[in-house]
Amino acid sequence: MKIDELLKHLENVEIKNEIREIAHYLEQTFSDKKRRYLFYIMMKDKKTIYGINSYGELLEDNKVSPGDAYIFIENDYLTQYDLASYFYPFLVDRDLLLYAYLSKLGFEYYTVVPATGLKYVASVKHFLDVNRAVVEVVDIDTAAINTNLLTLIRPSIKNIGHDELQEIESQLDSQKLFAGHDSNEVRRILHRYYENHDTSLAKDVEAIKDAYNRIFKPFRVEFKRFQ
Repeated sequence: MKIDELLKHLENVEIKNEIREIAHYLEQTFSDKKRRYLFYIMMKDKKTIYGINSYGELLEDNKVSPGDAYIFIENDYLTQYDLASYFYPFLVDRDLLLYAYLSKLGFEYYTVVPATGLKYVASVKHFLDVNRAVVEVVDIDTAAINTNLLTLIRPSIKNIGHDELQEIESQLDSQKLFAGHDSNEVRRILHRYYENHDTSLAKDVEAIKDAYNRIFKPFRVEFKRFQ
């Protein structure tokens, strides 16, 4: 193996180990029923976690720096076991990546907060009726490139508001990134397959699964939530 190939291999191993550590830390941290907020920011020490409103207040008081943000986290408690949400959290919650990436770009609008240091975005989902949870962590830049967010967010946009968000969401949803299906079609297919047990869609779902893993490249941890 050449030196540059070896260095790249070691870098990839290091990244995978980091993501694995983060996923397991989130698994442990958010198994605590007291954490009821939906969005959080983890800082670069990989230990300090703020609810997004608290993070925004600390930013205003200059007590934290947006460059020290590291992970944008969605922590979602669901009362019913939803297989589409369980297996494809970044597809079902279409805005999670968008909010995180806009935050990385330094915008501010409701759940979008200046967090220019962001490297990862994470989904933590708790399914209370079956006592299960799942964590997925993705590299924010990789996911943004593979979903074309870099081109959908025009350089001319200086501020983000309701109209700009809706336009980007619409463009994001209309792309046929998942085995020839756009995001809305995918959600309908997954609902029919998992909820209505339409087995004729098995090949479509398998193709969607492959596209999902290729686009988001998630590191995934599944666990029992409470004993």
